[in-house]
Amino acid sequence: MNNILVINGPNINLLGKRELHIYGKETYESLCKRIEKFAEDNQVNLEIFQSNHEGVIIDKIQDAEKDFSGIVINAGAFTHYSFAIKDAIGAIGIPVVEVHVSNIFNREAFRHISVITDVCVGQICGFGYRSYLLGISALLDHFPGYNP
Repeated sequence: MNNILVINGPNINLLGKRELHIYGKETYESLCKRIEKFAEDNQVNLEIFQSNHEGVIIDKIQDAEKDFSGIVINAGAFTHYSFAIKDAIGAIGIPVVEVHVSNIFNREAFRHISVITDVCVGQICGFGYRSYLLGISALLDHFPGYNP
């Protein structure tokens, strides 16, 4: 089985409580259940991790290639300015897909820039919780011999 790590950055744990007009009413707990069900249906082992702390996220990324075949990351606001997270992603030897619940290109100008995109195999945004499912699907295409 393939092992995927889903990393969520700052404030993702507040889904369903914050800016409902942007992120919708789905809670973080509900999102996690949807992701876990999708992974199970696609024969994928999955760990979901969330932190509001940049260094903790970097540690998780650096340790990931020991146990995981790839990462799906929603770095939250760190997407737009964390060169440290970018460097951590660039230093590991497993594929990473960047995802966002909202369409970052339909929001404030500073959100149009992702400093991590160029070290990821791709970016998916604007599809709500489905961005994660699409990200997992895209990541699976990078695993040799994957056939659900």
